[in-house]
Amino acid sequence: MTKTLTAKDAVLKYGLKCRCPRCGKGRLFNGFLTLAPRCESCGLDYSFADPADGPAFFVMMTMAIPATAFGVWIEMAYEPELWVHLLTTLPFLLLSCVPTIRPFKGMLVASQYFYKAEEGRFANPQRTDGKSEVSPVGSAASGG
Repeated sequence: MTKTLTAKDAVLKYGLKCRCPRCGKGRLFNGFLTLAPRCESCGLDYSFADPADGPAFFVMMTMAIPATAFGVWIEMAYEPELWVHLLTTLPFLLLSCVPTIRPFKGMLVASQYFYKAEEGRFANPQRTDGKSEVSPVGSAASGG
């Protein structure tokens, strides 16, 4: 018996593996963070996906606290020169942020697919005859 994945489970499973949200087999990325145009397995067009800066924001906000705490701890405990921070804190920050950004982006793309996210639009009120009631700015109907 096969178990049907819920949207939440599928987002985690396929997003973390950076696989196609529809079939789970095709690769999601062409490069490190460049989305492929479509799935090589099922042909899903990835043009619906636009995670923008979301993955970078979540990774930076999540990893900023431990990286800052590590740097402050070194400073308070040892009072080292600046070069020590460059050899310890900077690599810790990079190693905590760079590898995690790809799975975050995969999860955001998968969640956009499963929850059918799309750009927000304003709805025009419709009259009963099917024509829009929106009038030009400055006309008598708009009171201006």
